[in-house]
Amino acid sequence: MIDKTAREAQAIRDARKDFAEALTALGLMAPFFERTAAEIDQLIEAAVTGYIASMQGQGARSERDGRVPDDPIPF
Repeated sequence: MIDKTAREAQAIRDARKDFAEALTALGLMAPFFERTAAEIDQLIEAAVTGYIASMQGQGARSERDGRVPDDPIPF
């Protein structure tokens, strides 16, 4: 968890709608009905934090050949 600014916290709350729409489109909404807003925000924050960390890491590397690296995570 990061120490969020008011704008970052609002952006995470605003992302709940998009997250719910994606879950619905994938048929995955049911398991999330009983989750709290804080738990949903934690999932969104984890995804955003991972995305930003990856983008920063990629930006720090000079090699950009367009290849997708092997990914050990199966999804």
